[in-house]
Amino acid sequence: MMAREQQPVLDPGVRDGSGDRRERASASARLYEGLRHRRRWLVPLLVVLLLGQMAVAMVTAAAQQTPTIDEPVYVATATDYLREHRLRYNPEHPPLGKLVIMAGVAVADPRYDASYPGSQGQIGQHLLYESGNAPWRLMLWARLPVIALTLLFGLVVLAFAREVAGRAAGVTALALYALSPDVIAHGSLATLDVPTAGFVLTSAWLVWRARLRPRLYLPLAGAVLGAAVATKMSALPAIPVLMALALVSVWHARRPRERAGRRRTLALGLAGAGVVALAAVAVVWAAYLAVDPRLRFTPAEAVPVVHGLRARAVELLPFPEAFRAGMRVQFAMEDYPWQGYLFGRLYTGSLWYYLPAALLVKTPLGMLALWAAGAAALVAVRRLRPAAPYVLLPPAVLLAAAMTGSRDFGTRYALFVPLFLAVGGACVLAVRWRWAPVLTVALVAFVAVSSLRTYPYYLPYSNEAFGGPAKTHLRLHDSNVDWGQDLGRLADRLERRYRGERIWLVYKGSGVPAYYGVHASDPRKVPAAAVRGLLVVSDSSVAKARGRLAELIKTSRPIDEVGHSITIYRR
Repeated sequence: MMAREQQPVLDPGVRDGSGDRRERASASARLYEGLRHRRRWLVPLLVVLLLGQMAVAMVTAAAQQTPTIDEPVYVATATDYLREHRLRYNPEHPPLGKLVIMAGVAVADPRYDASYPGSQGQIGQHLLYESGNAPWRLMLWARLPVIALTLLFGLVVLAFAREVAGRAAGVTALALYALSPDVIAHGSLATLDVPTAGFVLTSAWLVWRARLRPRLYLPLAGAVLGAAVATKMSALPAIPVLMALALVSVWHARRPRERAGRRRTLALGLAGAGVVALAAVAVVWAAYLAVDPRLRFTPAEAVPVVHGLRARAVELLPFPEAFRAGMRVQFAMEDYPWQGYLFGRLYTGSLWYYLPAALLVKTPLGMLALWAAGAAALVAVRRLRPAAPYVLLPPAVLLAAAMTGSRDFGTRYALFVPLFLAVGGACVLAVRWRWAPVLTVALVAFVAVSSLRTYPYYLPYSNEAFGGPAKTHLRLHDSNVDWGQDLGRLADRLERRYRGERIWLVYKGSGVPAYYGVHASDPRKVPAAAVRGLLVVSDSSVAKARGRLAELIKTSRPIDEVGHSITIYRR
């Protein structure tokens, strides 16, 4: 008894080791909470970093590039909206994108001669170079609203991918979007391509969300779809696609099990699709009414006449007369024998495979790999399969429609592909494969290196398999590489390296060379023997050179290049 009383009383937890286990469990819990806390700020930090580098890239490009071919028309039209409230210029594109540009124009407050009698191209040059305005300042302000909108679309990409495949997928999708050279290049310009693609993507995301709350999200989806159509008419094929997806969303939201319930749900789905269409039409009308509440249409140039099925289709469109006139202009443009250039071949007309081939050249290799793997995952992984139509069908239909067009001018006609497939590519993380996260991170890093290396020359980007930005002009032309953006850089180069030399210039763009200090003559207007000194040629003109210009280039020696879009020869 005495021996038992003298034994020390041990804590049961110490006796069986459970105290150590509780301490280890407590330490693990603290570690897990620490990781969770870090994860809370890690995602916002990555989002800020990705959008921050994208903003820097776009603002840098916007500040350094001279006006591209299309921009003066849009800026002048936006100025006319601001000052005169009339539907006069650029009817081939609806007003909304130019109203976005107008927000920056209003801040720049340019001088404007509303009585100028020229065409829309002439009024653009008059505004920038003949009205006493500062082109650099006006163009930067006109580009800033598009830059802001491009950054906002990045948040849509993030949200869409996160809802489909999780938080890591959301960040991955944002990385693919924010590092895309095509998106950066065109997001930094006062043009309509990124706004149109972004509005279509946002509408598809809202239709996806309508699977849970159709009454809330379908009207919003229709309004945003209307914003896309009110920016560019090329978004019209998205209307039936998103109407069909709206029906699918309503069906999912109600999940009918009995025959009577299915009929009722089908009726509600058709009504939801109708709401999307009506909201889209209403927004298009609102965009025109925002310019002129009386909808007066006084075009500066004659509107072409179309016949046959096209004429009937135009008349059936439930849009203002100015929109229908713009459709006539678009049809007339489709009938024009444009020249294209692909892989060294100059041709008249169009090639059905031009856009896929151009995307293959101008998309980072790591991004192409993730697009393919993510699209496969969307179809193969059961929990992702419901999202596949929302992510893959709109870009597929819009790409097919664009491939039938007659203007092989650049990947800007297919910018919805990198937007939607940024979401799709991130879905590879949902694949239950051990190495999927590591491989995804490696491919995103490869994309980042490829994108950052081209800074700040995003417009002429091509991936490493095709030689990089310096070789793009050998395979593509126009807005893929040379859209008139480097006239200012050319002026700086000539001043630094070739001061006092005779300049002969063939420039493809809307800028006025003399304004930037490039005083040059046209070599095509004098005998070849008289062309001595520096021959400066835009790379799109090099690609399409025939006759005298081709002979001049052949007998000259290339000595320099500017922005990967202009070549300088010595004669």
